Amino acid sequence: MDPYGERKLVSPLQKKAEQPEIPAVKIPDPPVTEATAPQPPDPPEGDSEEPVESLVDHLGELRKQLIKSLFVFFFFLVVVFATLNFWFPYVVRGHDLVILGPLEIIKFYTSISVTLALGLSLPFLSHFIWQFVKPGLKDEESKFLGLYSPVMLLLFLFGVAFGYFIVNPLSYQFLVGLGATNFAVMISASEYVHFLIMTTVPLGLLFEMPIVALFLSTLGLLTSGSMKKVRKWSYLVLAIVSALITPPDFISQLLVLVPMAVLYEMSIYIVKRMENKKENLESPVL
Repeated sequence: MDPYGERKLVSPLQKKAEQPEIPAVKIPDPPVTEATAPQPPDPPEGDSEEPVESLVDHLGELRKQLIKSLFVFFFFLVVVFATLNFWFPYVVRGHDLVILGPLEIIKFYTSISVTLALGLSLPFLSHFIWQFVKPGLKDEESKFLGLYSPVMLLLFLFGVAFGYFIVNPLSYQFLVGLGATNFAVMISASEYVHFLIMTTVPLGLLFEMPIVALFLSTLGLLTSGSMKKVRKWSYLVLAIVSALITPPDFISQLLVLVPMAVLYEMSIYIVKRMENKKENLESPVL
């Protein structure tokens, strides 16, 4: 006999399935205010547009200065080439030069025109470069270059003039006289221009030595004491440089070495005076 009588057994799963479903009550969303409004994510650090814009401006300024430099250079190139027949006799000083072929005429005119156009446009190119690099320089560097840029140009012109009026004619006469002893000397126009450039432009660069020494001293990279310590080695380097940029004769090398030694001693003197002036400014007034 069934102890539960006629009661029907129902499993817990069946009870759960038979329970009526309670409808879900939808809770209304709270009103959106400035405090509860979602905020946009903060941009990651380093992704600002300012560096990109500054780089674009920098490249634009570089492009502008390059265009102006090219315009000035081509202007002087056209002027030099158009007036070549007027000033060329003064450059060659009446020497008898020969042309060895039709293409050498083009090479000669091109080389001498490019060299003179570059020399004439050098002050303008220096000014354009100065306008481009000035915003990125420190105050002391900007002051130094702004003050001594005209002096650098004058020293370069003095060096070129020294080579043109002194070193070049003496070297030319010596070498031609040496060759005329055993040979019939014929000098081509291109070789003469190459010799003229070699005995003038490097001297213009070497005459910048005092300004370079003063600039390095301003940055703290050079002192008068260090220049005195390496004086012997400096003279040796100057002798090697003078031998490289001049013809292989003792007179020309000596003509270049002596001014270089004088400029080196002037550099020491200028740097020493600058150091003394700096010490006087930094020393307390009693």
